[in-house]
Amino acid sequence: MAGRSLQCIPWVGASMLAGYGWQSTATAADWPQWQGPERNSISQETGLLQEWPEGGPPLAWRIDKLGGGDSAPSIADGRIFGMSNRGDEEVVWALSEEDGKELWSKSIGAAVEQRMPQSKGGPGGTPAVDGDRVSVLGMGGRLACLNAHDGEIVWQRSLTDEFGGVVPMWSYRESPLIDGDRLICTPGGPEATVVALNKLTGETLWQCKVPEGEAVAAPPPENPGRRRRNFGPSSGAGYASVIPIEFDGQRQYVQLAAKALIGVAAEDGAFLWRYDAPANGMAINCSTPLFHDGMVFASSAYGAGGGLAKLTKNADGTIVPAEVFFSKRMQNHHGGMIIIDGALYGANGGNEGGALICLDFKTGDILWDERSKRRAPKGAIAFADGRIYYRAEDGTLLLIEPSREEYLERGRFEQPDRSESPAWAHPVIANGKLYIRDQDVLFCYDVTRP
Repeated sequence: MAGRSLQCIPWVGASMLAGYGWQSTATAADWPQWQGPERNSISQETGLLQEWPEGGPPLAWRIDKLGGGDSAPSIADGRIFGMSNRGDEEVVWALSEEDGKELWSKSIGAAVEQRMPQSKGGPGGTPAVDGDRVSVLGMGGRLACLNAHDGEIVWQRSLTDEFGGVVPMWSYRESPLIDGDRLICTPGGPEATVVALNKLTGETLWQCKVPEGEAVAAPPPENPGRRRRNFGPSSGAGYASVIPIEFDGQRQYVQLAAKALIGVAAEDGAFLWRYDAPANGMAINCSTPLFHDGMVFASSAYGAGGGLAKLTKNADGTIVPAEVFFSKRMQNHHGGMIIIDGALYGANGGNEGGALICLDFKTGDILWDERSKRRAPKGAIAFADGRIYYRAEDGTLLLIEPSREEYLERGRFEQPDRSESPAWAHPVIANGKLYIRDQDVLFCYDVTRP
C-alpha cells in the first residue's frame, strides 16, 4: 500500500464523483468525441447507404478556411466542433451541422511550432462534447474547457507548467476523455503520466505516476544517416487517447503511453498493470487501444506490432495482463482499428506504407491482407450500419463490407481539391452524414438511404 500511495496522488478536498457514464445530451446518432459515442470508431446509426454510386455519395456542403490541422471533428446537439491553427493562434471552432456555417471560434493561445516536418498544419486532437461544455487539448499542452454555445473559456490548465508534462516530439495529439465528472488526459510528466481533473472546474482529482519511469525513450533521428540532435527530455506520453473499461467490477482507464499499454484505477488513479510489447522503441505510439471480452489489444508501427492480453486478477487483488498473442502483421501506425464479429480490421504499416488487413481477434491468425492487391492502402477506419468507412492516406474513400473470408468493396470515390498533406484525419459518421477533413476544408456527404 505504501508503494501505491507514492505512485498515485489523490488531491485532498476533491469532490465525490457522481457516476461514470457518458453524460452528454447528444443523440444516439451524434459523434460527440474521439472515435465516436463508445470511443471505438463504431456508430450505432442505421439507414445508411450499403453501396455508393459511381463518384461517391452526394456532397451536402463544404466549408473552407478552417485553418490547418489533422484533427477529426466531433458532432453533438446540432453543432460540429474542431480545432485548427489560424495564423498565429490555436483555435477551437463550432459550425452548424445543417450547413457548415461557422457559429463561433475561440483562440486558446498562440499556435505551437511543430518541431518535426510531418503534420505541421495544426492540432491533431478531437474535442470532447459533454452537455454545454466542450473540452480540448492543444499541441503544446494547453487544456481548455469552453462553453459549447458561445466558445467562452470556462477554465484552462497547462499540462507542462502544472504537471511537469513533457511535450512529445510531434506535440500533444491526444483527445481528452470525459467520463462521468472526470476529464482524463496524459501529461507524460515524471510524476504525472496520467491525470484526472474535475470536468466542471479543472480541479485536480488525482495524478498517476507509472512505475519504473515512463519518460525514458529517446526521439528518433530525422534521418538515420545523420547524427541525432539533442531534443531534451523525452515525454512519458505517446499520441494515443485513453479509453474507459470495466473489468471485474472496477472502472479503469487504459492508455498506450510512451513505453507501454497501462491500466489505471478510475477512482483514485492507482497504477494497476502494464503490457510493454505493443509499444515501439521510439515512443511513437499513436493508435487508441481496444477492449473486448476481458482482453486488451494495442498496436504500433516502427517495427513493433499488435498484442492481445487477457486481464486476470490474482488472489491478492493485483491485475496481470497475460499475453494471448503478438503479431508483427498488425503494425497500426495511427489509422485506428475496429472489432466486428470477432475480426480485427486495421491498416498494417508505418511510414513505408501498408494496407488494410483482417485478423482473427482471439488468435491473431491472418484472415486476409490487401498489401499485395493494393486496393485498400494504409488509412484510417470507422464503422456504421454494417459497413466499414475507410480513408486511405492518399485521400481515397472506400466503403467495405466486413467479411472474414475476403475483401468486399462496396464503393469508392476521390475527395476533390486534395491538399498536399497526407489524409490523416479519421472519417466521422453522424446523423446520416460522412465528414471528411482535409486541413482547412471540411466536406459533408449525405450517406442516408433514399
